[in-house]
Amino acid sequence: VATQVAARLGAALDTTVPVRLLFEAATVSALAARIQEQAGSGGRAALVPQPRPTRVTASGEVVDAVPLSLAQQRMWFLNRFDQASAAYNLPMAIRLSGALDVAALRAAVADLVARHEVLRTVYPETESGPVQVVLPAGAAAPRLQVRSVAPGDVVAAVAELASAGFDVTAEVPLRVALLRIGDTPGPGNASDIDGVVDEFVLAMVIHHIAGDGSSVGPLTRDLMTAYAARTAGEVPGWAALPVQYADYSIWQRAVLGDESDPESPAAKQVGYWQSTLAGVPDQLDLPVDRPRPAVQSFAGSRVRVSIDAETHAGLVRVAQQQNATLFMVVHSALAVLLSRLSGSDDITVGTPVAGRGEAALDHLIGMFVNTLVFRTRLDRGEAFTGLLLRQRETDIAAFAHADVPFERLVEVLDPARSQARHPLFQVGLTFQNLAASVLELPGLTVSGVEFDSEISQFDLNLILGDTYDESGAPQGVAGYLTYATALFDETTVQGFADRFARLLREIVAAPETAVGDLEILAPVERAQVLAQWNATEHAIRAGLLLDGFNAVAAAHPDRVAVSFEGTSLSYGEFAGRVNQLARYLIAEGVGPETLVGLLVSRSVDLVVGMYAVVAAGGAYVPLDPAHPAERIGYILDTASPLCVLTTTADVAAVADGGVAVVAPDVAVLMLDTLDVSGYAEAEVVDADRRAPVRSSNTAYVIF
Repeated sequence: VATQVAARLGAALDTTVPVRLLFEAATVSALAARIQEQAGSGGRAALVPQPRPTRVTASGEVVDAVPLSLAQQRMWFLNRFDQASAAYNLPMAIRLSGALDVAALRAAVADLVARHEVLRTVYPETESGPVQVVLPAGAAAPRLQVRSVAPGDVVAAVAELASAGFDVTAEVPLRVALLRIGDTPGPGNASDIDGVVDEFVLAMVIHHIAGDGSSVGPLTRDLMTAYAARTAGEVPGWAALPVQYADYSIWQRAVLGDESDPESPAAKQVGYWQSTLAGVPDQLDLPVDRPRPAVQSFAGSRVRVSIDAETHAGLVRVAQQQNATLFMVVHSALAVLLSRLSGSDDITVGTPVAGRGEAALDHLIGMFVNTLVFRTRLDRGEAFTGLLLRQRETDIAAFAHADVPFERLVEVLDPARSQARHPLFQVGLTFQNLAASVLELPGLTVSGVEFDSEISQFDLNLILGDTYDESGAPQGVAGYLTYATALFDETTVQGFADRFARLLREIVAAPETAVGDLEILAPVERAQVLAQWNATEHAIRAGLLLDGFNAVAAAHPDRVAVSFEGTSLSYGEFAGRVNQLARYLIAEGVGPETLVGLLVSRSVDLVVGMYAVVAAGGAYVPLDPAHPAERIGYILDTASPLCVLTTTADVAAVADGGVAVVAPDVAVLMLDTLDVSGYAEAEVVDADRRAPVRSSNTAYVIF
């Protein structure tokens, strides 16, 4: 809304009105005074119909060469990368009950496509890149598919339509189906006739290259107008659109200018984002249920989020007290939750912005939405109100630099690319404060169809909408938390949603609380964490270092004892290797107060060697193969071990010719080639050792 106000004031007064002014000037008179200071200084070019660029084909034909908008470019690339993906399909479905005139509806869909060029545009690739090609209205309207479905199959049928991919280079980005609910129609009511029936679901799918969430409003209004006219035997009497989407695409590039010009809006906005997002983490590591797959599947599900009216009113109050918006409060709270869940104090969240500041776009279907990246740096000792004030500045600045498309930021910032995750952020926040769309059709009762597209573009995406009564009193915030099913289970994400709702209540109750002290655990969870998980008291009997290990190995031989790089040993297997090596060392002369060098990198061999030396009664001297040879040599000279346990690879890693750091009279035993198969795997006891081991004997020596 602030973006629209700023754009329209600027157009009316021939000046540029920064979005920030609406937050800095808290009254109408103060805003007027601030704007008057710069009125007449010249605003940006008006959005009007543009000359359409053309190109000459190989056959000599002159055709349109309208460039794609900046937002469309990424949609086009993603579609070429995976045409079968439904991740960027925008589905909608409405239930129609009553006397539906199928012929009028079919004509209304054709009227809609004729009115909005973007619904009959294809995007072929040329030698200079993709272009927009607007098809003739008569030949481009999608066929209205009409078929019967059982009442229980409606959601599945809508989902099937929504999940089919598009090839935007060759087919129009709109698909429409009319589903008759009930039994197969008889001869007088066949699915291909223009008759009257009682119960239908109208399902429409638009590819994101041609539409966005704000397009639902003009689509709904125009379809309603066209259907009403057609049922009366007339053509729609609407006024012509001031511009088409192709005009916007050309205008957008002219307004932003060339990035190579440092004074252009494009260059200045790119510079802002380069500074703001410098060094941003590549990935937010949340507590997942499964490892991240190599390729993001976009398969998703969702859990419901509901914030009661009392909490909603409290959040609005907190926002007003800090001269912020409800979005800013919710965004700051989400950043706190993500920080607490991940342990990171540098959080990025992506959120869509409508991109419809110009009045000429109010009634246009098209892809205007852009994605902004909000960065939050948290100090856990800072009050939430302090964080909100800082975040308010961050959010305002982001909205003031919202023209550079997200896909361009990805190119400029060049984060580590991976098909496994979304770049720059993996958590989205969508605040659905769009104007409500009401569809009224003659002779019909209209209602929505609830369905889940089972898609999640991000790891998590919080989608919320706020409602108010006729007096403007808050009535609650509700929506969904969508999640990638490849990473999370439903119970885990429901826990996230519950913690978020609890966090919001905590903020309302005490907004001055430090963000690190805001409670996100339910009382029963806190009791479990503090009383049960932390109940670590355990009776320890006096004895030797490996007594506890030997007891567990005997009691639970099949449990995993040690794992490293995909290799795991059970307690039984691990104890067997330890005891065999210990007996070998005893035969070599290792006993109480005998030192053994352990020149082994982090590995299973390192742990086996460590335990084996202790089991034999000796003491190990840890040596890091990554350390300088001089230091390793110094430790060996000082400790004078009886022998050194190592591996072929670790010896090779030591400088100065490898084993040259070991004195000639010290035995070097290679764990990876040593044959200990002739020794028993049974537990080593004092009777097997060179002398009994006492608790006062040395266990290890560290430098």
